Amino acid sequence: MLVGILVGPAGLTAQGVLLDVLDKVPFVDVESGLTTRQQAILWNIRMPRVVLGVIVGAMLAVAGAAYQGVFRNPLADPYLLGVSSGAGLGATLAIVVGGAAGFAGVPVAAFAGGMLAVGATYALGRTVGGSRTEVIIILAGVAVAAFANAIQTFFMQLHDDTLRQVYSWMLGRLATDGWSDVRTVLPYVIVSVVVIMLHRRTLDVMSVGDVEASSLGINPARVRLILVCIATLGTAAVVSASGLIGFVGIVIPHAVRLLIGPGHRLLLPLSLMVGAAFLVLADVLARTVMSPAELPIGVVTAAIGAPFFLVVLRRSRGVA
Repeated sequence: MLVGILVGPAGLTAQGVLLDVLDKVPFVDVESGLTTRQQAILWNIRMPRVVLGVIVGAMLAVAGAAYQGVFRNPLADPYLLGVSSGAGLGATLAIVVGGAAGFAGVPVAAFAGGMLAVGATYALGRTVGGSRTEVIIILAGVAVAAFANAIQTFFMQLHDDTLRQVYSWMLGRLATDGWSDVRTVLPYVIVSVVVIMLHRRTLDVMSVGDVEASSLGINPARVRLILVCIATLGTAAVVSASGLIGFVGIVIPHAVRLLIGPGHRLLLPLSLMVGAAFLVLADVLARTVMSPAELPIGVVTAAIGAPFFLVVLRRSRGVA
C-alpha cells in the first residue's frame, strides 16, 4: 500500500505519508510536512485508489479460494459461474442504451448482470445436476457465460460507437472519484469475507467429498449454495467498481496453496492478503510502465498471471 501511494509525480515521501496518516488518529497531533496540495493528492486520489485495489484484490482472491474449495477444482475462479460475462453484459447494455450518460449506471448494471448470470447458472445446475451437481454447475456456468458473451457481442456490433467505452470498462481500472466506490463496495465485501472465513473448517471437510462430508453432519448442497452466493455477491460488487480483472482469483489461491498446503484455515486469510498486495502492485505497474499514459490493469494482471499460472500448472501437474 505504501508503494502504491508513493509512486507518481506528486513527490510524496514515505515519512510524510506515514506521519499524515498518524495525524488522522484520534488524540494524535503531528506535523507531516506535506503541503496542502500533497495532502489533497494523498487523501482524495492516491489513498482511495490503493484502498480500492486492496478491497478488489482481496475479494477476488478469497472468492477464488472459496470456489476452488466448494467445487474441489483448483482451476475454479470467481468468473467461473458467469460473473464476468453477466457483469460485462450488464455494463454493455448500460453504455449502449444510455450513451455517455449511461456510463454512470455501469456499476449498478454490472452488479445486477453478474448476480443474474450466477442465479441462472445455479438454477440450471441444480435442475439437471443429479448426483454430480458441482460438475454440472461448472458446465452450466460455461453455457451461461457463452450465451451472455454472444448477446454482448451482438449489442456491441449494433452500437460500434460505444466500443471504446465498453472495452475501457472490460479491461479493468481502479480510477476512482474519491471514496465513493470504496464506500459502495465495502459493505458487500465485509459480509462476503466474514461468511467465507466462518466456513473455513467446513471447506476442509468438503474437500474429502460430498458423501464423506454428509456422514460428518454437513449438508454439502446447502454449504455450496451459501458459499457460491456469498462469494458471487462480493465478486459482483467489486467487479461493478473495477471492471473485469482476470487471473487474481485463480492464480493467487493456487500459489498460496502450493506454499502452505490446502488447509483453508491459513489459505483463506493468506489469499486475502496476497491478493490485495498483488493487485496494488499490478496497479503500480499499470500507472508507470507507459507513463504518463496508463495501461488497463486487466492487461497487467493477465500479462503476469497467465505465464505464472502456466508455470504453476507445470509444477503441480503430478500433485492434483
